[in-house]
Amino acid sequence: MRSGQNPAKFVETVARPMRVTVIVVSYVPFLAGYFAEGLDVLRICLDSLRRNTPEPYDLMVFDNGSAPEVVSFLEALHRAGQIEYLLLSRANLGKGGAWDIAFQAAPGEIVAYADGDVFFDSGWLSRGLKILETFPRVGMVSSRPLRTEPELTSATLKWVEGEDAAEVERGRFIPWEVFREHDVNLGQDEKAVRDRYESTDDILIRYREVEALAGAVHWQFVAYRDVLRQHLPLSLDRPMGQVRALDRRLNENGYLRLMTTEALVRHMGNTVPDDLRSTALIRRAPRPDGPRLLDWAPLRRLLLAVHNQIFRWYFRS
Repeated sequence: MRSGQNPAKFVETVARPMRVTVIVVSYVPFLAGYFAEGLDVLRICLDSLRRNTPEPYDLMVFDNGSAPEVVSFLEALHRAGQIEYLLLSRANLGKGGAWDIAFQAAPGEIVAYADGDVFFDSGWLSRGLKILETFPRVGMVSSRPLRTEPELTSATLKWVEGEDAAEVERGRFIPWEVFREHDVNLGQDEKAVRDRYESTDDILIRYREVEALAGAVHWQFVAYRDVLRQHLPLSLDRPMGQVRALDRRLNENGYLRLMTTEALVRHMGNTVPDDLRSTALIRRAPRPDGPRLLDWAPLRRLLLAVHNQIFRWYFRS
């Protein structure tokens, strides 16, 4: 039998979600090896988001089966009011699985998505929103210029060809240092990066006095929530390697994929960039000068293969 009345009956107002829901997916299964600095990277990601996003937003973090230390860190932020919505998955559902859940759960009209290793600079959200709200039928807007797969921009270019108010120009609009910083940070050979930079072009689009580059990236983008929901579920069967499925579906259904002309986010990867080490309050042990046995290519390939196999045994879920 009920005793008394629920005090919630006398509450006349409820909290309303912000128009923008920022979604960050985190995955740091352990704090060693490849993920030794994973928690520091995630900390910098969320700190840069808080410091460099003056626009109103709600933060949703979907954790994909991280280590207890990472979960404790996120729970502390949630208790402190720095995370509005915290979703904890016991197992790693992959990025597609996280998207299937988080995009459906997002209460905001607009979703601003980022992997847990993204650093946000000032203006990242306002510039992305400007493009999203100016161009028609936008599928996703990324806040960093890159040269992405041409086949995934076919719908964007088709729209440009049929739109009298749109102007298009091909050329080299991404500065070399911006181009280099991203690709070399992903471990690509600098000479190969330079060759690709000099042999390919950017596509600049002007529409209603707003400029954008053709293309977008799956690790950070701004999009209308309902557009994303139309392309779910992704039902990916691997945690990585299939994340361009969303890009393909948007392009196939005639949605534009665009980028800002300025580099307003950066992809840190699994280690803290040297220029952000003071922010993380950690120091990496200096590497010894000269060649090392561990740098010998055959041994390096062997050890990395062993590492990857061990990782699959323990974290294949």
